Order: sequence, then C-alpha cells, then structure tokens
Amino acid sequence: MDVEYDVIVLGTGLKECILSGLLSVDRLKVLHMDRNDYYGGDSTSLNLNQLWKRFKGEEKPPAHIGASRDYNVDMVPKFMMANGALVRVLIHTGVTKYMSFKAVDGSYVFNKGKIHKVPSTDMEALKSPLMGIFEKRRAGKFFLYVQDYKENDPKTHKGYDLTKLTAKELISWGKYGLDDNTIDFIGHAVALHRDDSYLAEPAIETVKRMKLYAESVARFQGGSPYIYPLYGLGELPQGFARLSAVYGGTYMLCKPECKVEFDDEGKVCGVTSEGETAKCKKVVCDPSYLPNKVQKVGKVFRAIAIMSHPIPNTAESHSVQIILPQKQLGRKSDMYVFCCSYSHNVASKGKFIAFVSAQAESDNPEKELKPGIDLLGPADELFIDIYDRYEPTNNSSSDNCFISTSYDATTHFESTVMDVLSLYTKITGKTVDLSVDLSAASAGDDDM
Repeated sequence: MDVEYDVIVLGTGLKECILSGLLSVDRLKVLHMDRNDYYGGDSTSLNLNQLWKRFKGEEKPPAHIGASRDYNVDMVPKFMMANGALVRVLIHTGVTKYMSFKAVDGSYVFNKGKIHKVPSTDMEALKSPLMGIFEKRRAGKFFLYVQDYKENDPKTHKGYDLTKLTAKELISWGKYGLDDNTIDFIGHAVALHRDDSYLAEPAIETVKRMKLYAESVARFQGGSPYIYPLYGLGELPQGFARLSAVYGGTYMLCKPECKVEFDDEGKVCGVTSEGETAKCKKVVCDPSYLPNKVQKVGKVFRAIAIMSHPIPNTAESHSVQIILPQKQLGRKSDMYVFCCSYSHNVASKGKFIAFVSAQAESDNPEKELKPGIDLLGPADELFIDIYDRYEPTNNSSSDNCFISTSYDATTHFESTVMDVLSLYTKITGKTVDLSVDLSAASAGDDDM
C-alpha cells in the first residue's frame, strides 16, 4: 500500500461511518477498514439466526418466531429525533436518498407506577393525567414560555437570563413553581436529560432541548418526536459507507488485527494488516482498536424481547419509547424502553421487538432491568446483553488518534451525534453546517 491517506477509519460502527462519510464529502482521502465481515460494528443489526448464535450458541430459533431473514434486531437500539442532529447530518450529506423512514407512534413516561403519554405543548399539558388542574395551568404557562422563547430576541426572555439561571431556578423556584413530579417528566422525557445533574446547570440547555422535542413532534403531526429507518439501524452505517464510496473513500472488510503504527514522536503514521501497512496522517476508530488509549467508564445492561403483541398501555403502538426517570425507580440514571415491530420491517408479521436498557448500577442485570421488563407483558423470547462502555484518555492533538466513546443506554441519538460532531471538529477544525432544509427528509404515516 504505497498510497498515503489523510484519514484511516477503523471499525464500521455508526459513529465511524458518519465520520467517514463527512470526511469523504470534504474531499479527504479516506481508507475505511473493519476486522469484521459485516457493517455496523457494535451498532449492527442481526437477523434471527445471528441473534440466536450470539446469545444461544448453536441452538436454532423456534419456527413460530418466523423466518430469520424477516428480522433486523438492533444491538444499539435508538430512535432519531425528527428535527435532531442526526436527521440534519443525513440531509447535509444526502444519505436520506439511500434510506426510508417511518414515524414512531408513541412517546411515554413512567410515573408513579403507570405509563403516560409525554405532553410537549401547552394544550397537551392541559389534557395530561400526569398533573392536577392547578399544576396543569402552571405547566401550560411554562410550555408557552418555552415555545415562544427565541435566544436572539430578548423580548421573549421575560427578564430571565437562561445562561445564568439554573434549570431548577427557572422551573421550580421561579415564576412557574412546578412540582417535583412535573419537573421529573419535563427534564427526563421531554428534555431527555439522562440524570438529575441538569437541574444545577444553566436553564438554556433544557429550554433548547424542550423546543427540539416540541418542534420534532409538530413536524410529522404524530404521537412522538421520533423517526426510525425501515429495516432497522443497520441501514445507517451502510448508507454512510455508500456516501463515502461515492466521494472516493475506500472500504476493506475482513481485515484482521489492524495494528495502528506510531512514529518516534508518538504520532500515528499508518495501520498494518496482513503484513501490509497503509500510511496515514490521522486515525479514527472505536475504542476496541486502541485499548491502551481508553478507559472503562461503566456498563450497559440491555434486555431484548421478541413478543407477539404491542407493549400494554401504549395505545396499541407498533413503535414506542418509554422513559423511566431515575427518581421513579430510586436509581442514579434513567431506564429506557424501546419497541419496534413488523411495521418497520424488522420482525416477522405480527411480531414486536422490545428493548430495556440502563446504565448498570449493580451486578444483576435481570433484577436491575425488571421494572422495564415488567412493562412489556409476556415475551416469546428474552435475551440479556451486557457490554462495557469506554471513553478515550488520549490527547488527540498529540497523537492524531480520534477515538469515539462507546454507545450509552439512551434510546435516542442526540448524545451519539454530539460525539461525532465533536470528533469532526477536532479532526478538521471545522463545524458541520446543520442549518439544512428539513423538508428534504419527508415523512408520512407509511414511510419517509
């Protein structure tokens, strides 16, 4: 390999594929390698035979579950916010033309032992059983404030400086005086914070997140702010891989070992596989390719259920997210339930796939995930997945190695894309222009 590449990307997980696509569009010379013989890495989608092999060895799936080819089971299940960063990246790069999407039916929150639809506007707040009559009025006023708030228009700020006021001060102690119960679902199920640390941080971030949620709900006039690809998330890495190839990127699967080489100054200078070294200026990879430059920061527990019915109490939704806020369960972080079905072409006719995910806080996944599993109803099959989470410890400006962070337990893509955009800026010194025409990703009840 005499060619020198600007960037070699190792691993075909979603983060690596998005970066490969963005860098190729920038006309950088990109080589993309993976030790596996399939796209997706940790974020791949498995058919039924692959799922059984991973969790049950040589055992064969029972016939009543359906044909293996009908299934695309995500190993890192996440929905996409309709107006969110990933959709904007898809439009910015043109990857939307390789994929079809469908709206997600429902967005729910677990509160006092029951599942409730998440209100996102002043009108929905007035109808929500989550609050009493006086609390509904206060919440309605707060939703209106958020709806009207424009960062560059001081008239809409009503005298509040949200860069100095904390979220707790604005929502609880300020004009709105909402109770802890209301704050819980607003912070976790609308603003999508993963724990309660946001309460002590500037309120501006929470208000921006709430606006994104409401705008995403309004965009498709559906029951949730989320969309999801037909045939599952495995389509995303392949879409970005295709984009990279269109712009001259080179892909090589089944490349064993992929040893990263460094020069005398400790900077990356190439990658060696099967006795050949490809030269490069920078390396982008997931944590598994440079284990001595990452540290373990936790574990994710995930239950995967195949079912013959929708999740109870979700209005027969074929696709749904339920957030279980930490306070409701006495945890340090939230738990997430994600469900999709044959209507998204990821399971056999009449079958549903549900996931329960959480940042591990014990050594007992079955017991820890039980509050979420109990919401699912009877399961035809149930699997438990456990994986470690890593984050980089290196200084990328010193060694030119840009390592992604492992996927978290959330069932939406916002934190994933923030990691990608941060890495892109570190690699190129530029920011991705996300001011795109969102109508380029069309939507309907059937597909987008």
